[in-house]
Amino acid sequence: MSTSAQGQGPSTHWLERRLYLPTVPEALASLLRTVVVALFLLTFVLQPYLIPSESMERTLLVGDFLLVNKQVYAPSGSLTQYLFPYREVARGDIVVFHNPQHPYLVKRVVGLPGDRLRIKDGRVIVNGYVLYEPYAAFEPVAGNPFRDDFPARVYTDPEVDPVWWKQMQSLIRDGELVVPQGEYFVLGDNRNHSTDSRYWGFVSRQQIVARPLVIYFSLSRPSTTDVQ
Repeated sequence: MSTSAQGQGPSTHWLERRLYLPTVPEALASLLRTVVVALFLLTFVLQPYLIPSESMERTLLVGDFLLVNKQVYAPSGSLTQYLFPYREVARGDIVVFHNPQHPYLVKRVVGLPGDRLRIKDGRVIVNGYVLYEPYAAFEPVAGNPFRDDFPARVYTDPEVDPVWWKQMQSLIRDGELVVPQGEYFVLGDNRNHSTDSRYWGFVSRQQIVARPLVIYFSLSRPSTTDVQ
């Protein structure tokens, strides 16, 4: 009687395994897809940005390289709005925006359309409530009535844009600045070393183009706002 030899010999399945190497056309096609995706992201979604000043320290330091999300605030009806998350600008957001004197600036939104805003001893008060701002830094400097108690009725700082000064006077109600529709009031986190809405006015919705997404590289030194 014969006996079965099944299972007695070594498995040969490993002989069927092969290391797959793509052909040249396949490798080129894969590279082309990667390039297309990268170009799409850099054109419609992401953009590199370098922090040039200390106005946002300690949050963002001089020499930080950012990738900013251009899609998150995309205009309603844009093609990419249906492919990526979109939302309105919110209080506390850090935003990248166009500015007449600079290609781009980065500040934090503290005042929304319709808000009643004032600053008392450096603290921001919106609609009667003091904002909780753990990100704000206050380096010791000489007092500045215009900067620290805003809005001011007296023109005391030569850095203030005279056109903005005139506009601001028409928007003050009971010592508070009323933010118009479609406009935003922005401040730098480094409050005593930031030229912002206090000095040149509001940022319109159309000017806001992006929101910082990630710091991918930094050449920064320690922030001067760090507690020693």
